[in-house]
Amino acid sequence: MGIGLTIWGSIHRQAALLAASFGCASGVTLGLGMWLYRMVGVEPSNLLLAVAALCLGCTLVAYRVISRSARAMDEATERLVKAAHGDLKSGVPEAVRVGQPDLAVAMESLFNQTRANIENVQTLAMFDPVTGLANRISFCRQVEHLLAERTISGPAAMFFIDLDGFKGVNDALGHAAGDHILTRVAGRLREAVMMQARTGAADAVLGRLAGDEFTIFFPTLPPESSAMRIARSVQYALDEPFDIGGTQVEIGASIGVAYYPEHGATLAALLRSADHAMYDAKNGGRRQVRLYSRDLELRIAGRAELERDLRLALDQDEFLLQFQPQYDLAAGQVVGAEALVRWAHPTRGLMMPDSFVALAEETGHIVELGDWIVNSVCETASRWADTGIRQRLSINISRRELVQPDFFNRLSAAMQRHATPPEMLELELAETLMMQLSSATFSALVALRSRGVGIAIDNFGTGFSNLARLRDLPVDKVNIDRSLVRDIAVSAEARTICSAIVGLVRGLGLAVLVEGVESREQVELLRVMGCTAFQGFHLSRPIGEQDYLVRFAGHGFRQAEA
Repeated sequence: MGIGLTIWGSIHRQAALLAASFGCASGVTLGLGMWLYRMVGVEPSNLLLAVAALCLGCTLVAYRVISRSARAMDEATERLVKAAHGDLKSGVPEAVRVGQPDLAVAMESLFNQTRANIENVQTLAMFDPVTGLANRISFCRQVEHLLAERTISGPAAMFFIDLDGFKGVNDALGHAAGDHILTRVAGRLREAVMMQARTGAADAVLGRLAGDEFTIFFPTLPPESSAMRIARSVQYALDEPFDIGGTQVEIGASIGVAYYPEHGATLAALLRSADHAMYDAKNGGRRQVRLYSRDLELRIAGRAELERDLRLALDQDEFLLQFQPQYDLAAGQVVGAEALVRWAHPTRGLMMPDSFVALAEETGHIVELGDWIVNSVCETASRWADTGIRQRLSINISRRELVQPDFFNRLSAAMQRHATPPEMLELELAETLMMQLSSATFSALVALRSRGVGIAIDNFGTGFSNLARLRDLPVDKVNIDRSLVRDIAVSAEARTICSAIVGLVRGLGLAVLVEGVESREQVELLRVMGCTAFQGFHLSRPIGEQDYLVRFAGHGFRQAEA
């Protein structure tokens, strides 16, 4: 738009100049002719010849001016066409500078600005704006180029780095502090790479793939270098606390390492292997370094197979429930049971929850599995109530299930479908989950409890409870975790801690159930502390419904224990 206005302004000025020239020439010629006619008596014919000569001269001048402008315009147009096809480096033609100087200045400014904009776009497209490292696209391009140009047979190594606990720090301190930490992490990674370069390793490619994930690729490693040693040096660098506004923040990292070409002959395969090794490090307890191996490959393949089997199991109804009784010594009878899911795998046999629930949570299948459990428990509780068995059934609800927007609607639908008495159901929610309830979930639990459904805090003593909030939660019962009970028969300190927690819960007016009871000594000690409700292997292992009904439907504690 600016260049167009410049061109039209230039043409307008040229036209005005020519018009003024012709006007002046005509006026001067006419005045001179009249003066000569009156004073000297020059004949009109001679006067016309003079006028014609003068007009011819003006025409020649005008032609030269217009010709120069036309040439300048032609070359300017040709130069702009080249610019439109990507040529922003060539200069403005000399004819334009001479014939249209204002246009030449405007074109030069346009080209400079366009080049700067393109460079900025390319920078944004290839580099992470927070850390200044290569982004995923740039990192992958550089590594692919290095792999394609490799001429030596020595090993290369890919490092996949994932920060531990960064999300929690980001949520607690804010995104600005999170970005600051990422920038500091990038700085430490640069220092670690430079240190390796001084020991003889080739220049590495360093990038930020996404979020809190970073990658380093060493195209060559000297014989004396070890990728695991380099990974540990990176880990040590990231283990040092970060000072964020006077707050000491510890992050740490889980690192996966893969060798080229042993663990992947292409960039995609190499990244995948390093990524798998990193996740193995996280599963091993975080702040670990793992090298991709054949054993890990087999475990990953087994996990993938188990995931496929899990999807089939949900379709083919391969799950079943077992029940573990809950005894009340004061009442002298079984008052409820925890419903526990098992997987009747067609080739692996009966599988316990520890072998598949975590996988179900990772893959999202826990929601569908949870729906099956809720529906089955509602159906079982309804049947028991119809036969006069008034033992409440407990269901463990995971975080992934509870955050589903329609969880409570699905639960109510299952209860209505099977005509389940609300007092026959109890939901168990982990301690940490109960301490982080949203207002909507809190209100939904209050409404559910008002209908008669029991609410229990599970695994109490393993998290960090806010005691003031505990008092206000919609809870009927607290399940003391087995870890607090395990050593009470041999440790005075364990007895003191367990007794204090039991006293605290009872002081809040809540019922107490002790989980994981495995010996008579534990039962007697817990009775002294004021506990009357127990669940654990000492009393009974989880068993199938038919066996459960034979042993515990309507029988007292002493008969069951015997």
